[in-house]
Amino acid sequence: MNINDFILNEIKELSLNNTIAEAQRVFENLPITHMPVVNNGKLVGCLPESDIQTIDDKDGLLKEYDYLLDHFYTNEKSTLLDLVTLFADNDTNLIPVLDKHSNYAGYYELGDILDAFADSPFLHIESDTLIIQKNKNEYSMSEISQIIESNKSKLLGMYISGQEQDTLQITLKIVTDELNEIIQTFRRYNYTLITQHEDDTYLEELKDRARYLRKYLDM
Repeated sequence: MNINDFILNEIKELSLNNTIAEAQRVFENLPITHMPVVNNGKLVGCLPESDIQTIDDKDGLLKEYDYLLDHFYTNEKSTLLDLVTLFADNDTNLIPVLDKHSNYAGYYELGDILDAFADSPFLHIESDTLIIQKNKNEYSMSEISQIIESNKSKLLGMYISGQEQDTLQITLKIVTDELNEIIQTFRRYNYTLITQHEDDTYLEELKDRARYLRKYLDM
């Protein structure tokens, strides 16, 4: 998959000489949160729908309101994960794209990028998911990989899915027939398992010991 295939030019960008009324009409007809504003082929910024609709001066020009522009964009080298992050960080459903000469090349739409991510092998290959937790100063990506691969398993991918003051949660996608062995190895390396799995014999052993202790105390 070439992510650049998703660059669109269906929506005509605005210029600084467009009026407020013209910009407002664009947003009324399109379900977008931002609109690229371009001057002489260069991106000036992204006009937010939430701000432009509050302006009463319909005949005013956008160049008089350039302080409202948000400044985010991407380039043709961005990865799928880069784009997902950029959409989330800027609370937008449209991201302008610049070419290698920093000229405006078009835009990505959120729906297209999410569909591409949903179709990726990372999500579709049959696998197990583990969420582990450890102190942020102690975890190691190479150690996590080694634990999985030493148990005759394959790591499809991992990402940091949660963060607190001192700890990180890491989500793992794993292809394995040795899930319980992986779980127990993570515990030996002082990782906390956030997810529970049927193959986790450790939890069942703890329950059995608790039942035995309760029975002993009741004698």
